[in-house]
Amino acid sequence: MAHWVHQLIEAAPDTAPATMDDDSGCHNYGDLRRLTGELAQALGAHGVRAGDRVMLVCENCTSYVAAVMAASQLSAWILPVNARHTASELTALREHSGARCMVFTAHASCDAAAHATTFAADTTLPLDSGDLRVTPVFDTHAESVEDDPTQRVAAMLYTTGTTSAPKGVMLTHANLCWNAGISARLRHLTSDDQVLAVLPGSHIFGFCSTMFAAFHIGASLRFVPRFSPEKVLGALADGASAMPAVPQMYERILTHLHQTQTQLKAPRLHYISAGGAPLDPDLKERTEAIFGLPLNNGYGITECSPTIAATRPEDPRNDVSVGPALWDVTVTVDTADGDGIGELIVESPGVMKGYYQDPKASAAALPQPGTFRTGDLGRVESDGTIYIEGRVKELIIRSGFNVYPPEVEAMLTRHPQVLQAAVVPNRVGSNEEILAFVMVRDSLSESELATWLRPQLVAYKQPQHIFIVDSFPAAPTGKVLKHKLVTHFAGLLAARKADPTLTQKDPTA
Repeated sequence: MAHWVHQLIEAAPDTAPATMDDDSGCHNYGDLRRLTGELAQALGAHGVRAGDRVMLVCENCTSYVAAVMAASQLSAWILPVNARHTASELTALREHSGARCMVFTAHASCDAAAHATTFAADTTLPLDSGDLRVTPVFDTHAESVEDDPTQRVAAMLYTTGTTSAPKGVMLTHANLCWNAGISARLRHLTSDDQVLAVLPGSHIFGFCSTMFAAFHIGASLRFVPRFSPEKVLGALADGASAMPAVPQMYERILTHLHQTQTQLKAPRLHYISAGGAPLDPDLKERTEAIFGLPLNNGYGITECSPTIAATRPEDPRNDVSVGPALWDVTVTVDTADGDGIGELIVESPGVMKGYYQDPKASAAALPQPGTFRTGDLGRVESDGTIYIEGRVKELIIRSGFNVYPPEVEAMLTRHPQVLQAAVVPNRVGSNEEILAFVMVRDSLSESELATWLRPQLVAYKQPQHIFIVDSFPAAPTGKVLKHKLVTHFAGLLAARKADPTLTQKDPTA
């Protein structure tokens, strides 16, 4: 196994295919190594030093890969950020990280190009895979550079921040290289595979579990910079053989196939998986029926680089557990309640070095090196199977009863007309009410859904308000930003409060 991130692309033969861009431009491993060397030389000449942070504002493309590998060669930290962020968000991350410069995949993204202009990226770094634009260097300090790959930081990714401000997660070369190998093993990848890279490369799922896993085994990446059912279905028909994705992508693919009355064509596809968001049983069943493959489910966190547990293709499951912990990973439950549910604690070679410039948060999350307090509620069965039950801070205490949002969400999505549901608490006096925001396929009233739900769940788990909405506030990966739901839909909630007859009575009062 490679010790350093840039060594992940060193073993494959020069002529082996490495990347395929959205415009069908193909590059082999020899090309990729050459591009990496050219860019490392250019960035070094531009003023990037070992220990600097290089902020990469990007969409998926070969030049993005070259930037990641070039930073590794220079012993700098790569900081990938989705080009769909706002300028103010990018400014906040640049200032917090102390980035030496900002690099933009302007050729592959209109958003990255617009940001390059906003941030005065007036230097072009020419690459035959697509030129990059870079800002002047900022007056920042370089961090120390350790000789040990378990200590030297390779990448810093900022968490979405579901309950608080985003944090800079410092991941070492050893963290990422370990996860690359474990992810390739999990998916049974070989050098003949073409891995579909539709997940944003700025997110840990696309960054490490997709890109680095493919390079670890000498497979190729088929890039789709932005998800669309048509693009993904085209890539599958053209030979993509492994597809890691988020549940929402499968939902949109199934909807597209149904609406267009077309059949799935995926002649080489042997592996599909969902992660990054809860998987509901109905979607799993429908996806497996169309794809003819088990939809593997997984559990990961940026701070664990990211994979913790996953179901195995050779041992498919008919539930929505996240399978057992991966090899070399131990998951335990802290302070379990009567149902065996408690906070999941992870011991893993993938556990981060810490949060950048936040020793207090690092100490709280890392009771010891290599051990991480996830903040996730779960239970572990006697056979090692792990079930995720929610977040510690998502727990709703309704009239003294504990309510886990994923349980209510899973029940709501069993309704045949419900596409997706998000359940959150809302503080009212000394109690918490349950709010359910729901996306539906066809006409379905909130009162009809409430009536349907009533016999499905115990009284104290019934939402006080159900809102049918067109969309959710979401991260670029499709992950619902649950902490923003109450403020995002404040107008709906205020209108509802103005008419008390629309509030479900509290049967536990």
